[in-house]
Amino acid sequence: MSLYFRLILVLLANLLRRRHELLAPASMELRVWPSDLDLNLHMNNGRYLVLMDLGRFDLMQRTGLVNKSLRERWMPVVSDVKIRYRHSLEPFQRFELQTRLVGWDRKWFYLEQRFERQGRLMARALVRGVIVKQGRTLNCDEVMSALGVVMTSPELPEEFEEGWVSRPGVANGTANLTV
Repeated sequence: MSLYFRLILVLLANLLRRRHELLAPASMELRVWPSDLDLNLHMNNGRYLVLMDLGRFDLMQRTGLVNKSLRERWMPVVSDVKIRYRHSLEPFQRFELQTRLVGWDRKWFYLEQRFERQGRLMARALVRGVIVKQGRTLNCDEVMSALGVVMTSPELPEEFEEGWVSRPGVANGTANLTV
């Protein structure tokens, strides 16, 4: 099933939903379609990343970040993803994608995304991203203030502190990529 069709469904579904709490997980029910499969007839590892984009868009729309981004010409950009695939998702299986904002620091927003089927963890990803405007990375507090959020970030779990790639060709602590 095309990503654009899924995107349209997310947009329509969110018209009926109330605004989402910033730190609460946003959940989407999805299904593995034949277009999601690889040669081994399970969901392609790249498709997980595409669906994670959809999950982040859903969370951003439900928290008001999409509207603010369109008005301010902000661009959310993913800089790093750490993912661990635990179990295969088979053709036509239903699964849930949960996306939640874990916290932020001066520059980075940190998210967790989980693929679950019937309560079983199928894959889990840690995501680090920024908001960019005209080539300048916005300070996270600036973004939160513009959204009307008055709170400090929860303390980040240690797994979000280590193992990120800072820029192409330069790694800091990549030995610990456990997800």
